Amino acid sequence: MPPPTLLIVGCGDVGVRVLEQLGGRWRVLALTSSPERRAALRALGAVPLVGDLDRPATLGRLAGLADRVLHLAPPPGQGDDDPRTRALLQALARSGRVHTLVYASTTGVYGDAGGARFDETRAVAPATDRARRRVDAEQQIRRYGRRHGVRVAILRVPGIYAADRAGGDPRERVRRGSPVLAAPHDPYTNHIHADDLARACVAALMRAAPQRCYHVCDDTELTMGAYYELVASLAGLPPPPRVSIEEARRTLGPMTLSFMGESRRLVNTRLKRELRLVLRYPSVVEGLAPWRPAP
Repeated sequence: MPPPTLLIVGCGDVGVRVLEQLGGRWRVLALTSSPERRAALRALGAVPLVGDLDRPATLGRLAGLADRVLHLAPPPGQGDDDPRTRALLQALARSGRVHTLVYASTTGVYGDAGGARFDETRAVAPATDRARRRVDAEQQIRRYGRRHGVRVAILRVPGIYAADRAGGDPRERVRRGSPVLAAPHDPYTNHIHADDLARACVAALMRAAPQRCYHVCDDTELTMGAYYELVASLAGLPPPPRVSIEEARRTLGPMTLSFMGESRRLVNTRLKRELRLVLRYPSVVEGLAPWRPAP
């Protein structure tokens, strides 16, 4: 049988890691809104397609090209819905070829859980416009799957880290001296190494159950403060300062405060049992340990 044809929508850092994981075994198309990225995507083994999710008229050629789609593009930065996902689904619906669609969402759809531990059966409760846009995208994709008989999987992804990921090296935050909250307001956070996220994307494209959500996170259970203290210790840096919730409200921006105001511990049993993914970095200890300075 011919190899699958995969369309990656939003082929940034994670999409590039997916290409590396596939190693040329699949034919891969990569949608990009930047014509200047075409040469780089070709060098990685993908066939570049120029199109812009903010301009639906540029997406007409997507119909009928791929049997699997990996949707990694974020929603716009404003509003409470996701017109980009709507435009993508309308383009894909013009052909009946797609049979699997995997969407990388966010664990922010749950809002604040007060540090509770839970699995994917928990109801969403988005507390920010950013999270409401993601819930809208999830709902659109579920409806598309039911209407067109497409196997849809939603990956709910927490904080992504990797030393070679732009904006994903937590040592930079520690070097800036960014504060963390003192107990009892220090929230639980969840993490996934970028390489394990890419592997989870491939596993979902192959093995996800229809209309299924998956927590793509490692096994770590640390508060935000403890996590950045571990980062500092392994990197040989001073620990981040601890501040009260009152001081944080006076000095930190609204987006940082929104992250600090949501505490949850995610169960990843489905990831391991159904997608059969063995994490390369089962906790941040393994993921961060290679960064320890040489003696």
